[in-house]
Amino acid sequence: MARRSSTSSRSLRMPEFSFKRSNAGTGRLAPAIGLSLMLVTGGAAADPPEPSTKTPEASNSDVPAPAQGTVVTATRLPRPVRDVPATVTVIPRAEIDRSPTLTQDGLLRTLPAAATFRRTSSLVSDPTAQGLNLRGLAPSGVSRSLVLVDGIPANDPFGGWVYWRALPRLGLDRIEVVPSGGSALYGSAALGGVVQLFSRPITGPSIEADAAYGLFGTGQLAARAADRWGRVGAAIETDLLTTGGHPVVAPGQRGAIDQRAPSNHATLNGRVEVEASPSLQLGARVGLFRENQNGGTTFTTARAESALLGASARLTTETTGTFELQLFGRRQGFEQRRARVAPDRSSEALAAIQDVPADEQGGSLVWTGPTWTLGGMHVLAAGADLRRVAGTSDERLFPPTANPTSTALRRTGGAQRFSGLFLQDLYSVTPALELVAALRWDTWRNVEGTRRVEQVDGTVATTAFEDRSEQQLSPRLGVRLHPLEWLTLRASGYRAFRAPTLNELYRPFQVGTVLTAANEALRAERLVGGEAGVETSALPGVTLRLTGFWNELEEPITNVTLEAPLPDGSQRQRQNLGRARVRGLETGVDWRVSRRWTALLAYTFVDSEVREAPGALELVGKQLAQDPSHRGTAVVTFQDPALLTATVQLRVTGPQFEDDLNERGMGGYAVVDAFVSRRLVGGLELFAAAENLFNRRYLVGRAGIDTIGQPLMVRVGLRWRTAP
Repeated sequence: MARRSSTSSRSLRMPEFSFKRSNAGTGRLAPAIGLSLMLVTGGAAADPPEPSTKTPEASNSDVPAPAQGTVVTATRLPRPVRDVPATVTVIPRAEIDRSPTLTQDGLLRTLPAAATFRRTSSLVSDPTAQGLNLRGLAPSGVSRSLVLVDGIPANDPFGGWVYWRALPRLGLDRIEVVPSGGSALYGSAALGGVVQLFSRPITGPSIEADAAYGLFGTGQLAARAADRWGRVGAAIETDLLTTGGHPVVAPGQRGAIDQRAPSNHATLNGRVEVEASPSLQLGARVGLFRENQNGGTTFTTARAESALLGASARLTTETTGTFELQLFGRRQGFEQRRARVAPDRSSEALAAIQDVPADEQGGSLVWTGPTWTLGGMHVLAAGADLRRVAGTSDERLFPPTANPTSTALRRTGGAQRFSGLFLQDLYSVTPALELVAALRWDTWRNVEGTRRVEQVDGTVATTAFEDRSEQQLSPRLGVRLHPLEWLTLRASGYRAFRAPTLNELYRPFQVGTVLTAANEALRAERLVGGEAGVETSALPGVTLRLTGFWNELEEPITNVTLEAPLPDGSQRQRQNLGRARVRGLETGVDWRVSRRWTALLAYTFVDSEVREAPGALELVGKQLAQDPSHRGTAVVTFQDPALLTATVQLRVTGPQFEDDLNERGMGGYAVVDAFVSRRLVGGLELFAAAENLFNRRYLVGRAGIDTIGQPLMVRVGLRWRTAP
């Protein structure tokens, strides 16, 4: 089992559809529907071959996957995992298949460097609390890291959060995690890094299915079918899940209104690949998703819908390289109901209904040229991209004591336009030494921003926000050195940024009893940072890794506690805080004990601190909210196809704070998960999985009410595998 590392591989009633790990590599993502033009030239191997006109293939679209042990995301080109001059972790297919986790966010949280904003599972938490952060970089409901699926962005176009339950599982080949600033190649969304999910190649007939049932009435049915007919390949995948959920409010604070938090979802994903000629490959995909959630009370609910279309083309020429075109689009809807709860939680009333429709358009054109030599081997990459996002937040309010001037309706929204240009040179000085330099220029505009407020008496006030634009230059430099065959050294420095989302600019939100206001005057947050690490495999069967990182986040967008509530009752507001420092250390050990036994240890230490906070001096020296200093994982796997496959993992998370003032602490916790499977006959397997095996109770939130994480969850099921 080679798994996470700088350069190793980690080895009922269903909803209806509606249209309303190894460490090394990075990839680029653009939101749902966009248009982008990119240029990329070739890739070098650890031992460079003679100069050639052959073009390395990129693999961000519906084409055959790169060779085993190859990663794409860190440099946008297929590279041997050991040779990438950046920290990359890969979760391979085998590990995904035997993971005890039920959802993709749970799977990622087994990496100490990766976390979602709140500790809770997406089974009982709506997506607005499921933003991804890497290496503790200022956790937020809005992801500070980019999530891609075969090069297409999965972040919500309006809010930046991630619909984890919409992401594929059966059809997944691997996940690549690059936990360092990626704006030099990917632009705004990649401030803290990139996570990319790669679909399995379509190589022949394959039918797979999982069916499971477990505690809390949790049932899942997933299936995938794929085949290839000559030059045409197709795959279709679906996932249906329903759960009665668990109580989310801590026992000592529950009242008459509190109940379990049920949810369900349905996904449908399809891909088609066509080899139109030996030099031209075409691809298309469609994705549909719907999710319904209840937050634990009658009037705390959320619903999400998404429809995605994508198309790609790759043309390979003998002399000028490869051209790759990718177009994608998404239309999404998110609806949320908020409750007004009595202090003793004996009763509740509907406080607001929020409807957030959004759409996005985009695409990419990539050129990969032949490798050329000048004092070594060079692989150039260049590109441009365009993207448009539009969305609104329609909010209907139900004041407790309505008067003529109370707000009854509030509609806010606008559009954003992004464009960027990048250039990268991958320079192999010698087989032992490789340098990489990348530079990207981005510009974005906030346009058509408006706010319309209607009072109970019918009075309407409309505000048009001034169009605003910003620009950013994002460089990145990296080096990889193999002084000895068993030793790899790597280091990189970077500057990155993230523009505020429409959600942060215009949409207020509520968690528990705490209401947070939007802020149309927000500016982009910027990051300067670096990392340096060493990896060694001097001992047979053992790989050791150690990486240090340092990030300085300028003007981070943070939920700041206000001295006095705003007129609408908001106790917090999104603001550009000033400056925060996030530094730390990552270490990992992969040990193949024997042919059947493997073990993994991984640990991430994060030291986060607010360094400057104009207008909020009380925050200086405070730890960033939702940012524990310690996270660790230990995994032991036994695999004997003739007997059984078993995995036991320990996940440890240290104490953290709910709020920016560090007044609401949450203790650390440790949970054990387990998975076991046995083949019965042919491709039929019996499996069982348990999360939080010892039923440990731990806090996941303290936003006016204490909420708890998932208790013991056991499920058993059957799976069928027939794959070429």
